[in-house]
Amino acid sequence: MKIAMIGTGYVGLVSGVCFSDFGHDVVCVDKNQEKLALLRAGKTPIFEPGLDDLMVRNIAAGRLSFTGDLKAASQDADAVFIAVGTPSRRGDGHADLSFVFSAVKEVAKVLTKPTVIVIKSTVPVGTNQHVADILKDVRPDLHCDVVSNPEFLREGAAINDFMYPDRVVVGVQSERGNQVMQEVYRPLARRDHPILTTDLETAEMIKYAANAFLATKVTFINEIAMLCERTGADVKDVANGMGFDSRIGPKFLQAGPGYGGSCFPKDTKALARIGQDNATPLQIVETVIKVNEEVKRLMIDKIVDLCDEKLRNKTITVLGLTFKPDTDDMRDAPALTVVPALVGLGAHVRVVDPQAFREAEDLLPNVIWFEDVYEAVEGADAVVLLTEWNEFRALDLRDMASRMKSPRMADLRNMYSCDYALEAGFEAYTGMGRKSLLPHDR
Repeated sequence: MKIAMIGTGYVGLVSGVCFSDFGHDVVCVDKNQEKLALLRAGKTPIFEPGLDDLMVRNIAAGRLSFTGDLKAASQDADAVFIAVGTPSRRGDGHADLSFVFSAVKEVAKVLTKPTVIVIKSTVPVGTNQHVADILKDVRPDLHCDVVSNPEFLREGAAINDFMYPDRVVVGVQSERGNQVMQEVYRPLARRDHPILTTDLETAEMIKYAANAFLATKVTFINEIAMLCERTGADVKDVANGMGFDSRIGPKFLQAGPGYGGSCFPKDTKALARIGQDNATPLQIVETVIKVNEEVKRLMIDKIVDLCDEKLRNKTITVLGLTFKPDTDDMRDAPALTVVPALVGLGAHVRVVDPQAFREAEDLLPNVIWFEDVYEAVEGADAVVLLTEWNEFRALDLRDMASRMKSPRMADLRNMYSCDYALEAGFEAYTGMGRKSLLPHDR
């Protein structure tokens, strides 16, 4: 199959590279010439484990190429995928569809034959039908089929998710569209991965409903963690006890400083707006959004309590800035709430993150960057664990404590435990929904 992938952001690039590894002939299109030069040289503009190697292999095999020429990429394509951003629209939370509609119009103008147009971007219910109307208006001489094919990729594990998916969702309105998509995903069908075929609206809703449900699990366990702190229960054991129930499962039940990233924040807001626009308010989703923001702010209170209620002129070392490990994505990361607040309260903030510098340098001014954890905690008043990178899971806490001015830890990912930290020489520790020892407890 010949595939044109419009957009080389996270979804477009990962999808294009993986489709080429299936054996398809893939051309990825982007307007940014600097990005195109980087991609042609076999280098990715994002950090995703394994993506560079997979891309280089398929470029060398002649199955993957990059261009700024939309017309050349689209002319012979069996399917044109639209994978451009749909960020939250400022002010109302709606998904901004301007990039999608612009791309559709540009593609329509250069097509020379009936083509299957696949919307890979996350879009509200009804968008694909609107895309079909745009195609009819721009090119009434061509009959193009519109398909909804939402993505379910986890940053940091995107290649595995694409190659071994829980399911592939394909929303169609024609037999030709269905046949093309079955051929596109034939390699997965041979591996017995389920391909769920629905109508356009159902496919659109599945994406939003799935992300909102996962965001709800994250937020639920964070609220339970707050209650555990009040009652003396241990949230890790609570989550384990819940997760063994096959109806619930253990995933997304790890207490932490709130969800972030490219999907959950914008998709929950968009779904809430869809409910409001259709006179069906989604009260659970609206509450999830509200509680998630409250959780991020509560992390600041935890750090303040750890530091005797005073942060002015104290040195705080923050370990991890990205919203999750194995990515360089800073979108809606808890660090964007926590770090500026610490700076605003007068703290001198040092930060360590294996991948965040390129994205976070401009987002987080007035911080000092370090590459080495032990240098970063030298003379510090407290250390805050904010992202669970593997590099932070087996730290020498005894060495860290000996270097710090006042060895105190806010472990907001529960990577350690209070007893473990105290035995290593820390004088105070606070986690998420677990045993803590704060200065006023002594």
